Amino acid sequence: MKIDDKSKMINQPLECEAPNFSEKPESALGLTKYLIVGIMFGIVFVKAEIVSWFRIQEMFRLQSFFMYGVIGSAIVVGMLSIFLIKKFNIKSINGEAIKIGKKEFRKGQIIGGFIFGLGWALTGACPGPLFAQIGSGFTVVLVTLLSAIAGTWVYGRFSDKLPN
Repeated sequence: MKIDDKSKMINQPLECEAPNFSEKPESALGLTKYLIVGIMFGIVFVKAEIVSWFRIQEMFRLQSFFMYGVIGSAIVVGMLSIFLIKKFNIKSINGEAIKIGKKEFRKGQIIGGFIFGLGWALTGACPGPLFAQIGSGFTVVLVTLLSAIAGTWVYGRFSDKLPN
């Protein structure tokens, strides 16, 4: 069922949109699976040296193909996954239809991408590996995490005034 105007229920199949607005809230125990997957993902990041400041600097200095290969592989896996989800009408774990909306290109994405890349090059961290770096004992990355949170807040506060 889908909620219309947050008050009326219409009889339609459930749809899962990004971000996932699932009809059923998960319990704390149900959320544990995401914590476990996140920890495993972090371990893979650390073991593959994806969170290494030196690997990231090699990438931005065009000294190594390693990180470009990792990012390229992730793009290919993502494209293949979306293709398969659409082709076979794959449902979410909760049985909801997965809806992937059209994306509109805006010039603010270029500006935001440049700022994101600049921060990534300066700090040696993007949002994904931040937690793996902190978990690996690089506590100085807490400054980067707090900066990312502050930047997200600033964007949310002033997004209506920005060129997007």
